[in-house]
Amino acid sequence: MPGAPRSDGRLPLIVLGGFLGAGKSTWLRHQLHEGRLARHHILVNEAAETPVDNLLLGGAARITVLAGGCACCDGLPALIAALRDICDAASGAEAGQIDGLLLETSGLADPGAMAAGLAADPVLARRLVVAETLVLVDALHGAAQLAAEPLARAQVEAADEIIIAKPVAAGPVTVGRLASTLRQMNPAASISVAEQGLPLPLPTDEGPPFDLPPLTEAPPIRAYRLEVGQRGAGEATDGWVALSTWLSALLHARGDDVVRVKGVVRTPAGRLLLQSVRRVVQPPEILPDDDSALAGPAPEEGTIVLIGRNIDAATLARSWQVFGA
Repeated sequence: MPGAPRSDGRLPLIVLGGFLGAGKSTWLRHQLHEGRLARHHILVNEAAETPVDNLLLGGAARITVLAGGCACCDGLPALIAALRDICDAASGAEAGQIDGLLLETSGLADPGAMAAGLAADPVLARRLVVAETLVLVDALHGAAQLAAEPLARAQVEAADEIIIAKPVAAGPVTVGRLASTLRQMNPAASISVAEQGLPLPLPTDEGPPFDLPPLTEAPPIRAYRLEVGQRGAGEATDGWVALSTWLSALLHARGDDVVRVKGVVRTPAGRLLLQSVRRVVQPPEILPDDDSALAGPAPEEGTIVLIGRNIDAATLARSWQVFGA
């Protein structure tokens, strides 16, 4: 991973990509914990208007959160403006204080399209260079995503380095076949394996690649906000039981359509960072009540974001209102 300043004076930009729920924030959190990227400015892009991923990145010395649009399309103007501001500071009052930048893209972003957009900007083309594109692939869901999602394939094809995440749960046979598939899709990219950001060896026997059928048209993936309410200490237990039961039923019934769930809710144990990928609910994480210990903007407690397709926002809200009541 590049870290040293360039001789031409341009700031190196590392692009961290991967499909929804691949584990980008977890991987980046480990790098920050290990002291890597300490002199990098971290940018976190989220398609939803409610940012969550930045809450895992308390080790970042400098962080900018860009929410409400993917950096490769709707969010590109905001990204360009933020990068120009950082470049201005790095060549002025803050000269020499950063070695580069790292952009954690939305799970719906195409790194190749984003890099092309940055290269087309006359200012950033002289002041930034995309030094490396890292793409994480979820070992549990990667094969299914590559079989059905054009974006997942585009992300892999744009990568300089591919990191297979969550290998322990998937097992060595699946990881090996996935590595073989990725190598077939992008022979030029290096491939590695990491669990919670910690490097692990690749399986010695990769096995045959997964079959990737021709892609078919699918409805777009969108983000939906759902207000589940802020509850005081006396209501937290009943509220958490209702929400967890409702969410479990939703994922069981619509797990193929609800690709990602994330948000911050009040529970009997405190503020909980809630996350799921497809039908797999990730281990919950309790957040400190002191927002100053978190990176970026404070969380919107009582709001969860569902990212998926074939979802009607009004029906979703009515379902929660009936169940939560």
